[in-house]
Amino acid sequence: MSAFDSAAFLKNLTSQPGVYRMYNAQEEVIYVGKAKNLKKRVSSYFRMNVDNAKTRSLVMQIANMDVTVVNSETEAFLLENNFIKKYKPRYNVVMRDDKSYPFIFLSDHQHPRLSFHRGPQKKKGEYFGPYPSAGAVRESLRSMQRIFPVRQCEDSYYRARSRPCLQYQMQRCSAPCVEGYVSDEEYNEQIDLARLFLKGKNQQVIGTLVDKMEKASEALNFEAAARYRDQINTLRKVQERQWVAGTQDEMDVFGFAVKGNMACIQVMFIRDSQLLGSKAFFPKVPNTADEQEIFESFLLQFYLAGNKLIPKQMVFASALSDEDAIADLLSSEAGYRVNFFKGAREEKRRYLELAQANAETALEAQYGEQKSVFARYLDLETALELDAPLQRMECFDISHTSGEQTVASCVVFNREGPLKSDYRRYNIEGITPGDDYAAMAQALKRRYKSVKEVQKIPDLLLIDGGKGQLSQAETFFQDWPHDKKPMLLGVAKGTTRKPGLETIILADSHDTVPMDSHSPALHLIQHIRDESHRFAITGHRNRRQKVKTTSSLETIPGVGAKRRQTLLKYMGGLQGLKKASKDEIASVPGISKELADTIYDHLHL
Repeated sequence: MSAFDSAAFLKNLTSQPGVYRMYNAQEEVIYVGKAKNLKKRVSSYFRMNVDNAKTRSLVMQIANMDVTVVNSETEAFLLENNFIKKYKPRYNVVMRDDKSYPFIFLSDHQHPRLSFHRGPQKKKGEYFGPYPSAGAVRESLRSMQRIFPVRQCEDSYYRARSRPCLQYQMQRCSAPCVEGYVSDEEYNEQIDLARLFLKGKNQQVIGTLVDKMEKASEALNFEAAARYRDQINTLRKVQERQWVAGTQDEMDVFGFAVKGNMACIQVMFIRDSQLLGSKAFFPKVPNTADEQEIFESFLLQFYLAGNKLIPKQMVFASALSDEDAIADLLSSEAGYRVNFFKGAREEKRRYLELAQANAETALEAQYGEQKSVFARYLDLETALELDAPLQRMECFDISHTSGEQTVASCVVFNREGPLKSDYRRYNIEGITPGDDYAAMAQALKRRYKSVKEVQKIPDLLLIDGGKGQLSQAETFFQDWPHDKKPMLLGVAKGTTRKPGLETIILADSHDTVPMDSHSPALHLIQHIRDESHRFAITGHRNRRQKVKTTSSLETIPGVGAKRRQTLLKYMGGLQGLKKASKDEIASVPGISKELADTIYDHLHL
């Protein structure tokens, strides 16, 4: 049993509402809980007849506890959520994805702009959403561009135009940036129609366009009538592909499914009577959590992250244990009353059934994938003859073009698959171009120079390359100061670079590990190797593109935007500037002789 003296702790414990934290022998927070009555709730863990084996396992690890007393149950909910986000305790349900959701933003300009928006809603204008993903927003913007000739370009691009751009030629923008192409009144009419479309009032938009088409036809303005006709046809095609529509203005619907040690919550976002989309969440579920705790913990973390729009209605499959307190808390956060429903009525029931079916389907797919990854881990452990199970694997790769813009990647896998939050990229500098060995040495040094948490040290470290790259890792880990040291493997491609012909090389001895081309162990190594390739190549391409679109003048100290503009104007462009002498550069207004020397030297390195 635990060495924790529960009797002494409970003796002086208050009966007020509050939050309690449990610590293990390493002083790590392993569980955070809330209670209306602290003494009553904490006492339940230490009864002699606790029949839940999972709870007994948790209690055995308690070395210390502390409590924070609050004024109300609402405050307890908030504090518990803050502690869970801060400590991510092992025995709490932890939401893995707490990022904000994207919106479509209609700006408050003379000629308003439609754009993608994520983050604080500080700009003046209207926000439509939230959408479940960035892809859903961009697809909606593409559809709207085909229907409404409203600008989607950046303000800087819009202000700099002297003639219409390609979007005008493609009839996807009415060119409000240039005078004489569209009047403010005509542009605002299209803005009003776009606003109605985003609010789900498609029939009203079609009715308005039909009236305009008939009036234009009666006035013998057949060109305008044809434009309205094309808008109506495009809108009807988009409407045919659109998701489910109903009568609910603002509502989130939650499907919930549990299998084994996994849970899936499917959230459907309904705004302005349209189903904008849905997203599946797979929170980290401890063995001690029951279904009600999983769902309620997720719900609070989902909405209290500070970046979610809390809807006026929510639909669940079952009742919450503290329904009134949770409703009061979310209403307080939202600034209006939030109502909960069980999906009893027809439309809400249909939405709930759809969410539930999606949750079960997503869970089955994720569960099957996890079983596959788990089987691959077991096969790899057998192939490497390991005594302890692998918990964390990392793989390094180097990407460059003829030695330029070298990028190193490090990807991380655990027993559930890719752990993308721990991925890292490193821009490699100060080496001989094309020296992959030096690049690998620098990446390893930067990755592991200050490892503070033992659990972040990998059990297995894969190096994409042959003995040369592997030797860099061997050299680095010779003076490794920590007790835990990763096992090193090199992954060398076959002569034809065909998957299945890889050679797996053990560190130090450089012996090869025989693996069948169809073995799950090799498939796992290929998966992590290919992921490191993808991550490195993406980083390299981004860096190379940045160099292509960056002027060489931008890296010269003392030369800002205005001086760059002046230099290019007086010298007739960058090529003229490169051909100019120091005296010619110094003759440009605002350029001193010292700065002219710096510019000349920089351009002629």
